[in-house]
Amino acid sequence: MIYAALADRIRGNKPTVLLTVIDGPNTGSTLLVSPDQRRFPTLGTLGDEELDRVAARDALGELEAGRTSVRSYGPSGQVTPEDLVDTPTVRVFVESFSPPPQMIIFGAVDFTAALARVAKVLGYYVTVCDAREMFATKRRFPMADEVVVTWPMPVLAERGPDLGARDAVCILTHDPKFDVPAIQGALATSVGYIGVMGSRKTHAKRLERLAEVGITKPTDLARLMSPIGLDIGSRTPEETAISICAEIIGKRVGRDVPSLANTCGPIHR
Repeated sequence: MIYAALADRIRGNKPTVLLTVIDGPNTGSTLLVSPDQRRFPTLGTLGDEELDRVAARDALGELEAGRTSVRSYGPSGQVTPEDLVDTPTVRVFVESFSPPPQMIIFGAVDFTAALARVAKVLGYYVTVCDAREMFATKRRFPMADEVVVTWPMPVLAERGPDLGARDAVCILTHDPKFDVPAIQGALATSVGYIGVMGSRKTHAKRLERLAEVGITKPTDLARLMSPIGLDIGSRTPEETAISICAEIIGKRVGRDVPSLANTCGPIHR
């Protein structure tokens, strides 16, 4: 049952981690853990309820970092050296199955193809989304893993719970009917990066429209990187794509980089 569930989660690109006792009491016992306990409850046991709790907690930290490791505990989850004196040690193999980071690009525009190409080089699973069927085609975006013809809310309602610090949402449209709901949906997730294309003037008008639908919290607005990308003087779609991906990397690792959203003056000089 556990291995069938593991296979299903891997096929569905769902982050999960398998714990196996490789030494100590209950050698061979397994525990399957996922971040979303509501949809993917924990399966199995390592032989002790408290050990299950502590090891599962540690395993989710390893999963977030994309690491596979071996951890040692006492039979009841003890983790400090003084707790392990004269106590048999349980060694647990923590095997992370972390899917590639996701990038969801809203808007089937010229910049989208360049951004999708650069994102694929960086290892992202790229989804292009646009409600206009004539523009959102696999022929225009063969480099994308998926091209979906729909509005933003259904995509973010389905995939939003899986988005985390490694993932990115890039909104490249200039259509209020599309970018406002895309921003609303993205802000409702824990995605690590939300970039929105447009000039400073365009973004100022966008903020007015966001206020009309109730998005006014400074913490929410601070998550929006707009104008999108680093201030590297990019002009072509390819240069812009590099500036966007560089901003995503810098934000993910906590580097202080010159984002256009944090500078003044014209975007193009």
